[in-house]
Formats: sequence, C-alpha cells, structure tokens
Amino acid sequence: MPSTYPPLNLAVHTPRLTLAAATDDLLEQLVPVVRAGVVTEGAPLPFDDPMSLYDESPAREWNWLRRIWSGRSKVSEDFWRLYFVIVADGEPLGMQDMVGRDFAALGTVTTFSWLAPAARGRGLGKESRAAILHLAFEGFGAREAASDAFTDNHASNRVSESLGYTRNGSDWATRKGAPAELQRWRLPRADWLPHRRPDITLTGVEECKPVLGL
Repeated sequence: MPSTYPPLNLAVHTPRLTLAAATDDLLEQLVPVVRAGVVTEGAPLPFDDPMSLYDESPAREWNWLRRIWSGRSKVSEDFWRLYFVIVADGEPLGMQDMVGRDFAALGTVTTFSWLAPAARGRGLGKESRAAILHLAFEGFGAREAASDAFTDNHASNRVSESLGYTRNGSDWATRKGAPAELQRWRLPRADWLPHRRPDITLTGVEECKPVLGL
C-alpha cells in the first residue's frame, strides 16, 4: 500500500537493481546486514565521522536506525536527504542516499552509499550511483552532482571517474578520529548527459516534488 508521505514512494529501477525508498519495513530487512558489519576488516576505512556503522557495540543497529529516522523527519525546502535501500534479486544489500541543500535555488546534490561486503565487486556500486544520478538529473532536473571519497577508497573513486565526474580538489575529514584526505568530484549536467541511460525508470517523482519545494 503506498505511503501517504511521498518520499517513501520514490523508487528507481534499473535492469540490475532497484533503489527503493527506505521504509521501516525495508530497513528492518537490512538490519541483519548492519548487525553483521559493513566495514571490511583490514581494508581502508570508507566513512567519515560521525558514522554509526563503525560502532562495534550492540547499539550499532539502533543508532543507524535513529540517524535515518532523524534524517527522514527533517526534510524541508532548504535541506533534504532521501534514503534508499539497494535491492537486487529481491535482497536488500545496502543503501544509496541523495542530499540536497537549497536545491530549488542551486540545483546541486551530493550522494552517499554503502554495500554489504558480500555484494561488492559485482558492479552494483556503479549501478546504484547511475540510478541515483538518473533521479537527480532526469527526475529533479539537477544542475550538478558532487561526491567525495577518501583517496584510498579506490572503488568509489573509480565509480566516479567512470560515470563522467571530474576531480574537484581535495579536502580533509576524520575517520574514527584520525585525519585522512578526501578526493572531491563534480558532475555537471552536461557531463552526465553522454552517460544518460534509457533503461532506468523512475516512480513517484512528481508526487514528491512539492515536499522538496520543487
């Protein structure tokens, strides 16, 4: 049954996966993945602080849920964060978010994602990013998308480069309290258009626009 709250009816469909709005039902299905841990032991840490997924206590999944619930409740014309669960072959495998700050005026978004360790290395990260970019540019008429990743997060940086982003300087952030360098990326609409795919479809966009001030 559709939700009375339009952001929870949004979806992006590709031949390989669906980005489904993060309803409580889908989040519950994703809890076992969060409980098992999404940070690969021995690999470079992928997230900047604060990040509940670094928590090694039993409270990890509670804090993860709280942050999403809090973010969903703060949607306004000035700031919104849309949360999606990545679903492939009927299985929730991770999350893909899109953030807009003063989007009605600026038309810019940033994205964030993570995948369960077992789902990595199959191209799903790139497919998920292509899907969220389609929502941003085709669905909402974005002018530009931005992303960043730690310089040693080679998988994320390769995805950005392969989808047409260009390097946009560097920055610094902490991960588990330690400083690390970030690579920043930008993708203007004109650079996305050559990568636009005809096999990605959107659901619930028009109903959602008024909630976002569009």
